Amino acid sequence: MRWTALLDAFLSPLGFGLLLALVLWLRRRRMSRGVLRFGIAVEIVCLVLTTPFGANLLTSWQESRAGTAVCAAPEPHVIVVLSGGMRRDAVDAGDFGVLNVASLQRTLSAVQLARRVPDAELIFSGGARIGSDGTVAQGSVMADIAQQLGVPASAIRSENESTTTWENATRVRALEPAPPSRIWLVTSALHMPRSLIAFRAAGFDACAYPGDYRSASFEGPVDLLPSAGAIANSDAVLHEWVGEIVYRLRAAF
Repeated sequence: MRWTALLDAFLSPLGFGLLLALVLWLRRRRMSRGVLRFGIAVEIVCLVLTTPFGANLLTSWQESRAGTAVCAAPEPHVIVVLSGGMRRDAVDAGDFGVLNVASLQRTLSAVQLARRVPDAELIFSGGARIGSDGTVAQGSVMADIAQQLGVPASAIRSENESTTTWENATRVRALEPAPPSRIWLVTSALHMPRSLIAFRAAGFDACAYPGDYRSASFEGPVDLLPSAGAIANSDAVLHEWVGEIVYRLRAAF
């Protein structure tokens, strides 16, 4: 198991909550009352974050940090689009079904932006699925979708080696011919704060164009019950927070 997968499991409110519950139960007779109460309070927070109600509060706040799709004039014409993952290895660049929802939503957002930006150039960034033997990169599949949606092939480039957001930034910076420093950056709203850190550290003046919004309004009592989707959204936000800390330290040094 990769250490990042273990870290993700620990960051999950479900995984951390279960581990904490086990520790509290095994050590309950040796803990002070104050420590036990604090542990129970943390357990309650973990439980809330497994529900759509708690996950939507967390996700909504994180997405609000992405800002709005506004860029001071003159607007950049280069649009950098970050991949969001694949469910399995791709057979070829036309195997659209491999992309997860985040990758598809980011592609659609980029095409929408390209239709209003004069002389738009799209750069799709993302390598093959991590841990796979696949040779087809996420960036290639996303680029092919953009072509199918009407973006000219001459206006599309792909960066097909990166496997992390930090690599997205450094490898796009190293492309030849080099893209301008001033760009639009397209990614999921909850992923945007960490992405901006990486791209600004790489020397880009990036304007945010967030897409793939995941938070939703409260729909009733059913939102107070745990769900797999809520756990996934909470996991994603907590993963972004840890990533932001790492990237801020990396950019500082």
